[in-house]
Amino acid sequence: MFIRCRHLKKISRLSSRFVPGNPCDRFRRSFTVSAASLAPLSATDTVIVPKPLLGENFSRGFSTIPQVSQASSQHVDLLSYIKSAIDELQGPSHYWLNLDKENKRFFNRKATYLVVAGQWLNGISDLNSVVENVKLLQQRFPDVYFVGINFSNQARTVDDRFELYNLIVKEYLTFPMLLSEKEFPEAAGEVCYIISREFENPLIYHEKDLDISVLSRALEESLAHDNEKPKSVKLFSNTWSKQADNIKESHFCSPFQDLLLYFPGCISADITGDRLFLSDSNHHRILILDSSGKILDSIGCCPGFEDGEFESAKMLRPAASLYDEEEDCLYIVDSENHAIRRADMERRVLETVYPKQSERNNSGIWSWVMNKLGLRKDDDTTVPANAKSDEFDAHSLIFPWHILKHDDDSLLVINKSFQKLWMMNLTSGEIEEVVEGIPKILEICGQLIMEKLSHLKHLPPGWLQQQTEALSSCKEIPAAAFLSSFTNLGDDTVMADIAGQRVLKLNRKSGACSSIQFSNLGILGLPYWLAIPLERVYALSNGARKAAFSHTQRFQLLPGKVKARLNIEIPAGTELVEPLQESCIWRQARGSATDMSVSETAEEPSEKVGVSQQWYDELDNLAFQTLNDEVAAEEESDDKDKPSEVNSDEKHVNINCIVNISPGTSQLIVYAALYLRLTRSSNSEDANREELASRIANIIVNQDRNTKNMGRDVFIKLLSESSGDLRDLVFMKPVSVAISLDSMDHPKADNSRDIILTDSSIEVHVSL
Repeated sequence: MFIRCRHLKKISRLSSRFVPGNPCDRFRRSFTVSAASLAPLSATDTVIVPKPLLGENFSRGFSTIPQVSQASSQHVDLLSYIKSAIDELQGPSHYWLNLDKENKRFFNRKATYLVVAGQWLNGISDLNSVVENVKLLQQRFPDVYFVGINFSNQARTVDDRFELYNLIVKEYLTFPMLLSEKEFPEAAGEVCYIISREFENPLIYHEKDLDISVLSRALEESLAHDNEKPKSVKLFSNTWSKQADNIKESHFCSPFQDLLLYFPGCISADITGDRLFLSDSNHHRILILDSSGKILDSIGCCPGFEDGEFESAKMLRPAASLYDEEEDCLYIVDSENHAIRRADMERRVLETVYPKQSERNNSGIWSWVMNKLGLRKDDDTTVPANAKSDEFDAHSLIFPWHILKHDDDSLLVINKSFQKLWMMNLTSGEIEEVVEGIPKILEICGQLIMEKLSHLKHLPPGWLQQQTEALSSCKEIPAAAFLSSFTNLGDDTVMADIAGQRVLKLNRKSGACSSIQFSNLGILGLPYWLAIPLERVYALSNGARKAAFSHTQRFQLLPGKVKARLNIEIPAGTELVEPLQESCIWRQARGSATDMSVSETAEEPSEKVGVSQQWYDELDNLAFQTLNDEVAAEEESDDKDKPSEVNSDEKHVNINCIVNISPGTSQLIVYAALYLRLTRSSNSEDANREELASRIANIIVNQDRNTKNMGRDVFIKLLSESSGDLRDLVFMKPVSVAISLDSMDHPKADNSRDIILTDSSIEVHVSL
């Protein structure tokens, strides 16, 4: 009996290691699944623990998908580290870049995350491919949260922060980047993809040459747990498809957004017409200017994908351009939209050359209205007729960057890394051939590339060295990175200076170098990120918050006409590049107020109207002619009340507004863009580059953007290390003023029946 009891105790101690909730590490390791192969499998094996050990049936499932390792204690540690780090922008061992702490949507724990971990700066051999894959998945899966993690030791934290910031600007990364001083075993190697839902049960992919379709299927399966249908479709069936209006942009790089140029990636020329076409890539527009720097026109209003007139058309990070003199048109590589656009310079209309849009979904006014409202269904999305074919998938443009003219009927489109070439037929608007690999690409267009790069011998070596560091260069042909960033116009070679956010000009005869000084900035209007036709509202999980204003003030007035005068003080040590123009001002009246600033100075409409409408207009003119004449005489008697008048001097800018208010509460909102530069004084002459960069940062870094603590130091370092005189750098200072007006009841006349309208004047002092 004693021996039998001893055997029972041994069995009891052994079986306790395998009951649910107390798994044995040795047991778990014995069934670890290898991640060597990437062939997707759908079956799942079940391991049955022998019945004599447990006393009852107990099974544990192990996935046999070979490209994935299931969660272990180490994997949970990594996810727990990320989960705890997103609550603080900076911690003992981490530092966030490109993360807006007020964007509560990112903190949604019950969501699917794709984490890309590894040595982003010096450990990934093909960084361009990794960036393109992640950005493409980000476009295909808008409901997935993307995070990048770079591992760095404590000694290199400051330098890595600077290099990561540069990477965000150069590659236009919109997802948050985490700089971590810790390393995790599961993220060892070049790059590691971790897909997790609610920070649990991660799927980890270690392979270097991972097929993007594998990640796409894994994300689709993770999103299938949601109640809603996944928004993703076949990966490459609509890479060009029109994107939502709420396109993500970088949070960390907002100081660069307020510079006149934000990553001027490419430039081309119209030699006969003495015009330059500058791709202000991260501002999503094309600037048309003459050789002296006068801005003649601008293509693109905000990020997106939409054809139309230059003022309303949308692009997403335009790259290289090519001017066709015979057709008087400009072919534009719309990089992030994976498209080729065509700008008709005479009609001032932007249209899409590739991909061809289907006509069946564009007909009808109702389709147009639904499309503008963003209410069209996925089935109604405009797609090419052959979008679902394998041939179209194989020929799709994926992040094109360079463009060359091959012959009269075809274009050569090349990606940034020079690993893929698309040969496009202009007549049919289709891609006829796709070539992969630098050797094969050079066989086709090597002569064209080398012929243009031969002009680089006229440029100073210092220019090329700094631009090489800013551009993603090709290892086989380092100079190929400059293919679209310079052009010849007359006796000058003009180069887009990506590092200094400017445009340089070199006279090939005299060798004189200079920076192009831009003028006629009013044609750019009000930047899209400052204000929209309706009040800017951010939809957050905890409600909505209004845009922050640089100045707010409240007045109590009587009903009637109110003449408001804004006296804006220019920041000390700066000067206006040119006087403020009306095109850079936007006014809006809400509540019981009506804005009369534009209507009282607007010209007669030029649209044609019917005969009956003209008859009614004549009756109105006869009825109100006397009243209008009196009002006009009163306006002419006081010149300072003209609403279109914008006065400025060395220290102040005055903006006049006119509103009619009724009893109640109302608000007048005024946005304006002041284009400034540092003054040339004795103080600036003695200051070094870092001091000048610090002055610029103090002016444009807004407290409300949460970038002062995160990006200010790095922003200063980037400006300090760029070449050129920082006093020539043009930057924009936004003005946003909210004036609250409380109006009492109308005063009564002596007869107690009529009401009295009162004219009031207010003056608002704004200090930036």
